[in-house]
Amino acid sequence: MLTTETKDPYILWIYKVCRIGVWIGGLLFIIAAAIVCVEIVIRKTVGATIGGADEISGYVLAVASAWAYGFALLERAHIRIDTFYVIMPVRVAALLDIIALLAFLGFFALVTRYAFEVLYQTISLGSRSMTPLQTPLVVPQSLWFAGLCTVVVTASLLILRAGYLFISGNLRHVQLLIGSRSVKDEIMLNQAVTAEVDPNNLKKSDLIK
Repeated sequence: MLTTETKDPYILWIYKVCRIGVWIGGLLFIIAAAIVCVEIVIRKTVGATIGGADEISGYVLAVASAWAYGFALLERAHIRIDTFYVIMPVRVAALLDIIALLAFLGFFALVTRYAFEVLYQTISLGSRSMTPLQTPLVVPQSLWFAGLCTVVVTASLLILRAGYLFISGNLRHVQLLIGSRSVKDEIMLNQAVTAEVDPNNLKKSDLIK
């Protein structure tokens, strides 16, 4: 859902890109699931196989997951352990959010680098899968690499924006941008979804007591 932080003009464009990627990834999952179901039915009824269902599912999983990481980051949907986080001073919590995001960026930058090396080698050799489909590996690997690139770009933009907000003293916005969701945030989001309204228009008095 588009919230205050994702309406930030510096973040909005990458949010739209990631959201499109997630929708396409979800559609690919549905198609892959349908292919697997057809494969199972044919195998059980006539003892034949259409072949390639497992291969296609593997490609879809890799590509859709890569595109989902950035969107989950923008939605603050990644799993976090916030036992001590919630009792920390706002400035300390905001600083730790930025440090954690830097570590996240470092990890995915490394993964993306090796993904590029894999893709470059595939293009150089014209590699194909060693299966009956003989899939040109450049296709799924390019989509996979593009998804990882969006993660790196997303994390970089969030770090730059959060760093600026931290320096300017806007600590609450830092938490809204990259911090762990609080119980109040979850309640407001759930109410917005239920009422089909913008969560930014909900007031504290609108919260369920």
